[in-house]
Parts: sequence; structure tokens; C-alpha cells
Amino acid sequence: MTDPLYLDPDAAVADRVADLLSRMTLPEKVGQMLQLPAHQGLRELVEEMHVGSILHTPPAALAEAAALAAQTRLRIPLLVAEDCIHGHSFWRGATIFPTQLGMAATWDPGLAERVARVTAVEASATGIHWTFSPVLCIARDLRWGRVSETFGEDPFLIGEFAAAMVRGYQGDGLSDPTAILACAKHFAGYSETQGGRDASEADISRRKLRSWFLPPFERVTREGCRTFMLGYQSMDGVPITVNSWLLDEVLRGEWGYTGTLVTDWDNVGRMVWQQRVYADHTEAAAAAVKAGNDMVMTTPQFFAGAQDAVAKGLLDEADVDAAVARILTLKFELGLFEDPRAPRDTAVIGSAAHLDLALEVARKSLVLLTNDGTLPLAATGEKTIAVIGPNADDAQTQLGDWAGSSGQADWLTDGQPREMIETVLDGFRAVVPPSWTVTHERGADILTVGVDPEGTHFPDGQPRPEVVIPSPPDDALIDAAVAAAEAADYVVAVVGDRIELIGEGRSTATLDLVGGQIALLDALAATGTPMVVVVIASKPLVLPPSALNAAAIVYAFNPGMRGGRAVAELALGLIEPAGRLPITFARHVGQLPVYYNQIPGQHGTRYADLTQTPAFAFGDGLSYTTVEYGDLRVSTPVVSTDGTVRAEVTVTNTGDRPAIETVQIYVRDTVTSVTWAEKELKGYRQVSVAPGEAVTVPIELPVAACTLVDATGRRIVEPGAFDLLVGPSSRDEVLLRATFTVAT
Repeated sequence: MTDPLYLDPDAAVADRVADLLSRMTLPEKVGQMLQLPAHQGLRELVEEMHVGSILHTPPAALAEAAALAAQTRLRIPLLVAEDCIHGHSFWRGATIFPTQLGMAATWDPGLAERVARVTAVEASATGIHWTFSPVLCIARDLRWGRVSETFGEDPFLIGEFAAAMVRGYQGDGLSDPTAILACAKHFAGYSETQGGRDASEADISRRKLRSWFLPPFERVTREGCRTFMLGYQSMDGVPITVNSWLLDEVLRGEWGYTGTLVTDWDNVGRMVWQQRVYADHTEAAAAAVKAGNDMVMTTPQFFAGAQDAVAKGLLDEADVDAAVARILTLKFELGLFEDPRAPRDTAVIGSAAHLDLALEVARKSLVLLTNDGTLPLAATGEKTIAVIGPNADDAQTQLGDWAGSSGQADWLTDGQPREMIETVLDGFRAVVPPSWTVTHERGADILTVGVDPEGTHFPDGQPRPEVVIPSPPDDALIDAAVAAAEAADYVVAVVGDRIELIGEGRSTATLDLVGGQIALLDALAATGTPMVVVVIASKPLVLPPSALNAAAIVYAFNPGMRGGRAVAELALGLIEPAGRLPITFARHVGQLPVYYNQIPGQHGTRYADLTQTPAFAFGDGLSYTTVEYGDLRVSTPVVSTDGTVRAEVTVTNTGDRPAIETVQIYVRDTVTSVTWAEKELKGYRQVSVAPGEAVTVPIELPVAACTLVDATGRRIVEPGAFDLLVGPSSRDEVLLRATFTVAT
């Protein structure tokens, strides 16, 4: 007997999909739309619920999953998904890179593409087909717990990095055995929270969405990102899960997106038990399918609900067929019917070459925020350096969220192997001159945790995060740290946050250093020993005067497995500071939301009691040399709407060390028909400038990039005068200005 058409690898994908659909029962179709966690067992999911996808699968169960699927009536393979966010997060020994925010601080999308490629190679070797990355959310409220998962606050920079990661994950196409599906999330506006509270109502107009929140998603649509994940939140009273304007009119309509949509964790159930817009799972399932959702994540009640909805006439089976067809298309294009890509040789995981890339990214991700000349430390004579602080030797905290011990995988509670991670203390011990002495004291604790007074679990069965209890200053720890500082030539104080303050459901009401850290910094500053503050944190924090007045501040956005070595190399001058901020730092939490591309219009420029100026601005970052900008010249003073602005600027290294300079290009539309951002990043160039060298940097800017969204929601270029702003940061005082005119 010949095999059915859908098992013929030479047949067209569309024909294979149609043939398979014609053979499927309604329960098998609905099951294909289900994605359920596999850590509590597989057999029921595969044999009784016919699931199309699994996630959070313990490594030991991956081979079993493929075998069970192969034994089913139609032998439909599973899509195996995992949160491989900045590395293969939950595989012991995988390479963990800096977080997305750390990657964005490099201003080098090429590095991000290489990170995604390595992640795909490592994940695919273990039987993973799909990663829920990259995150395209815009981070404006720093209290939000998921800031570290973003590429920062600027839509252009986010689009550049997200597109690069999509290319890296998906490789040379889905037939590439090392390719994994990229997933753009969270569509759209999820990060625009109320009070920084995770998954709260996002109060965003459609014009505001089109202006800033949608462009990065449109960019990755053009890049071929095969899946999108929908946000938890509602907008204008409508959960994103059933927002027909966003899903039908914009995504599938205007953009022509033909890929697959997956809900976030229990979005369908959430519409019943939390948002309360549907009475039961039957109504919610019908609405979700009709809105265009394909894969329903972790709502097991969808299985019965969708079938019930068809039986009651609330849902047409043809709508189920359309969703299942998109899921099956992915499986055929991945070649899973011929090769389910079960776990294979995993020797590539955590390889030396991959860890070298982690170090390269970490080096470029570090941002030197202040420096009185103490850095780089002169590698001469006999010196003692005291490495002090709760994050100085905390290996797992250095990795950040989605990294093993962050709580999402119950088979990796101890985190990644300690021997693979180089903390700041490890780094200094490895790179200081042989005549130097490195001492260490913890100095302070950050927090302990307790049970949430509202209970251990949410209504959907998910565990509630434990409540943070700040640790009080410990006199004994501080005294030991002070003694070490007084006996040292330099202090490196390593502070920041911890995993309990980071991530989904873990927004913070404050941005201050938690626990005994401020008391520690104050005491260390009082010793008079030159102090370098290293902040290992998930997001921008509000630093106390003892840190702001220190000899130097180095910011490390959870720099990954080799981040500690990168910090030590930077301090010793073995590498040049190259990182630039992808996000604005507040001086106080009352400023929030804070971001550079504000809409002008308010009384005055400050609060009555405090300044509005940021502590550190988008694009900020120092070098170990001095760089001057000059002679900005526009060679195309008048251009058409389909033309290109051409200019050049001279960048001169006036110091005695090499510079890796990020030349930032902003545009201001001087008179607009609607209120618009004061300025917007439209491009940048990274150039190496030797000591004493002057480099002429060419600038080419398509006029098509100089758009705004008008009152009717159209993205257009309005003729008239524009300012071209070029410099090392978004701060007005450091930007050179030239003008050009877009002709009518």
C-alpha cells in the first residue's frame, strides 16, 4: 500500500497540508492547536489530547516525545518549543550570552545575529524547533520586570537587533537542520504598562501604536519571522488575543503576514478567569480561533472548549482548519515528517568557540558611564584590589533571567555549571598582573524571600513569585568590607539586582539598590580608597550619591557566562570601552516613564522639587580617550521624498588610546502637522579611530526614514525643513546640527 500524499516529501507543501487536513478528526485538529508544558508527563498530551506542540520539556523527555508522536494514527510530529532567550536557557552547559538589553548596548546587530545563530545550533541539537525570541517590546517604564528582555527604548534600534536575531535563528531557511523558528513578541504594546505593573492594561491609541510600537514588528515581518506571540494585555478594553484590528487589519491585512500566531501563557484562559470578557472556555476558544490565533499556549481547557464551540455553532470548523493549516505548514517546511529532529550529538553545546563569542559580546556590552581617570587601572608595581559586593561572585545572578536558576525550569534549579561562569572576582583573579593581590568580601546581602500573602499559586495553577524581603545592612559584613577597602589600593564594588527582582510578574515599585547595598557603598566611599562601581543588573537602577561620585561606574546588563572576565579586562585597560546605552537612566523613580524621544509640550523643564534630566541618556557611554566631532556637512540640502540625504562628519581622537566610536544620527522634523518626537534615531556608524586620527564618516539617510504618523494614522514624509543631528549621544548639548529640506 502506498503512503498517503502528505507523507510524500516530493509533493508540494500546500498539497500535503490539504491531504493531511482531510484525514484529521476534529479532536486531532483542535489538538494540533494546543501547546502544553511537558514537564509533568507526555503520554496523555500526545495520545489523548493530540497536542501539536510542547514546551518546557525536560531534556530526558525529548526523545520520548518524538517517539510517542511517531506512534500516533497520523504520525504528525510535534513542534518542540523553548524560551531560548539569550542562549539555550534551560539546557545544562549551554552558552548563556548577555541579555537582550546587554546585546543592544553593543550597538552591533551583527553580534546579535551571531548569538542567535549559535543559540539555534545548540538548541536544534537537543531537539528544539522553536524559540520564543526575540522580544520587540519598547522599554519606557523601568519599573517593569521584563526590561532586560528588551533591546531598550528606541524603535529603530529594536528593529535592527530583532531582524538580526531572526536571521540568526532561522539560518538559511527552515530546511536547514540547525534552523529554529523565531518568534517576535509580545505583539504589541505589552510593555506600555500602568505603573510598571506587568501585563496591565496598555492605554495606547492606534496612532501611538503605529508611531512607535508597531514599526519593529513590521520590520521583522519583512525579515521573514515565521511566528508572532501575542501579549497578555488588553488595549481599549479588548484583549490582544481577540483584537481584530491588530491581528486582522494590520498584521495579516496591511502587512500581509502569513505566519503563525501563538498566544502567550494561558491567554485564552485568562480571558475567562482574569479579564472576564467571556463566561467560559467555550466562548473564549471560539473568539480566539475566529480572531486568527493558531497555537494556544498552556490552556488545556481549549481542547474541550473549541470542540464544544463547533458543536454549538459558535465556531466554524473551517476556521479551525485555517489555523491547523498554518501549523502543519511549519512542520512540513521544517521537514519534521521526514526528520523529527530528535536530540542528536550535543558536543557542540557550550563549545570553546561559542564561549569565545559570549566573551566578545560581553566585552562590547559594557558601558563606562563615569570615569575620573582612575580607569584603566595602571598595571604597574604591587597593588591590592578589593573586589567587594553581593554580585562580585554570584555566578547565577550574572546570567540574569531565563538562564537556568531563574525559576522557569524545575530540572535546572541549581543553574548553569559554576565552572563555565566567570564572575567579576574570577575575572580579576585571572587578569591582574602577577604582582597584584586580589581580596574579596561580600559586604552586604540583597534580599530574602517569603510566600506571597495572596497564596502560592495563581488561579490558573501557575506558581506566584515569592515576595522580596530586603536584607538590612549587616554591620559585620560592612566592617569586613571596610577593612578590606582600607588595606587596598583600589576597590571594585559590585552591586545590582537579583533574579527575584527580575522578570515576568516581578515588576518593582522602586529602582533603588535593594538591601544593604547603599549602606555598603556609603561605607566604602568613606574610606577614601578609589572606588570603581560595577553594576550587574537587569535594567537601569537609580544609584546613590556614593556611586555617582565614585571614581568610575561600569554598567553590565547581566553580561552572561563570561561577563566577569570582560569587566576585569575593561578595568585593567586590556580592552576599550565600546558600549553605549540603549535605554535612558532615571535620576529618581518619579520621572518614569523616561525616554529620549519625548513629545514636546509641558510647563517648564523640571519638577517643582527635582530635575527631569536623566542620570544617563540614551546613547551615552565613555571611552578611555577623548573624541571630538566637527565639520558636519550636508551635501544634499534639498532632497525629494524618494531621495537620500547625504552628509559627512569628522570624528577626531584627541587622546592617547584607540576609540571604538558609535556615531549616532538623529533627525528632527522642525514643523509638523501633528505633535511628534523631539528627535529620533535614524542610523549610526561604528568606527575605529586611532590616537590622533581624524576620520571622515559618510552619512546616507533615505528620506523615506524621516516619517511621522499623521492624524489619520498614515505614516508619511511631510515636506519642509529638517535638522540632521549627529554626535556621540542623544543629549542635545553634544549633537552637531545641520539642515536639509524635503521638497514638495
